[in-house]
Amino acid sequence: MTKQIKIRVYPDGRIESETVGIKGKSCLGYIKDIENLTGAKVVHSEFTEEYHQQEVHNDTYNEGYQQSGH
Repeated sequence: MTKQIKIRVYPDGRIESETVGIKGKSCLGYIKDIENLTGAKVVHSEFTEEYHQQEVHNDTYNEGYQQSGH
């Protein structure tokens, strides 16, 4: 799944954002980016279902690597 940040700006100036496809605590790293992008400060946050999931990294560089017995 593609990682996304959805940002909604309401007529009253309220801004809501949501991360999609970002699992685990890594979503928290985007808070400062969202604040910098919107010029707003976070006043309330909720964790999505994805926050409680573990992100799986596909590291093709190490694929097939075998540790030598030396």
